[in-house]
Amino acid sequence: MKIKDIFEKKRLVFSFEIFPPKTTTPLERIYETLDELKGLQPDFISVTYGAGGSTRDRTPQIAMDVKNKYGIESLAHLTCVEATREDTEKIVSFLLDNGVNNILALRGDPPEGARDNFVKGDFEHAIDLVRFLREKYGETISIGGAAYPEGHIECDDPIKDLHFLKQKVNAGVDFLITQLFFDNELFYRFMERAYIAGINVPISAGIMPVVSKNQIERIVTLCGASLPQKFVRILHRYADDPRALEEAGIAYATDQIVDLIAFGVKGIHLYTMNKAHVARRITSNISTLREAVPDPKGEKVLS
Repeated sequence: MKIKDIFEKKRLVFSFEIFPPKTTTPLERIYETLDELKGLQPDFISVTYGAGGSTRDRTPQIAMDVKNKYGIESLAHLTCVEATREDTEKIVSFLLDNGVNNILALRGDPPEGARDNFVKGDFEHAIDLVRFLREKYGETISIGGAAYPEGHIECDDPIKDLHFLKQKVNAGVDFLITQLFFDNELFYRFMERAYIAGINVPISAGIMPVVSKNQIERIVTLCGASLPQKFVRILHRYADDPRALEEAGIAYATDQIVDLIAFGVKGIHLYTMNKAHVARRITSNISTLREAVPDPKGEKVLS
């Protein structure tokens, strides 16, 4: 099933993101994670590509197995970095031949340490990849895109960033998944601006439970997410106590999701970081809310 159809049929779409293990790690490790995630009944699972396409050979395989072995709709990430049209066609053909027709089209990040000297591919920006996919495959596939509630870290003008997002949607994006954020109010302001700009595809809120000090430091460096005072207090209090920080991180993410569901968000996309036990705790915390999602008062903002 196409993910755009899932959004049409369900009031709340709940999904997970996983990443392929490094090439030096046995592939079986990710299947152990999937074995645990399957019972949580996500609406779909997305499989990342890795910086610079570092795990690109594993992504299609895992996406295929998510769909065919585990019976869960899968969303395969596809990036522009070093990607040629020919290589992209081969990957998409493999996915389609194996029942995967959902693709998250991203610009992607260059390989670590090679930002200035990596070989560019045929697509410079995500919109170029979206246009190619839509023109080549039409409605055979459902295309997702990334959105940035606080603006892309490389764009210092939020209005311009929203304009780029609108162009990407117009090029053929069916749904959006946001970058992670820790302040729901910033997300709500983004949603209002998106509505005013005429962005009318479903938007899923990206939530990452922070369960380690190193994790949050890397997150802030990579995407520049704002840290509200409530979150900062948690970090200061529990940063040196791994078990307590994990507990607090799960609680904070749960609180975010409860508030987002009350607001009427169309989707929750949980960045699991391959930590199935964390995903399981959060899924359990919101199980009743998933079963009885209230009619959103602000539906026009989220439609």
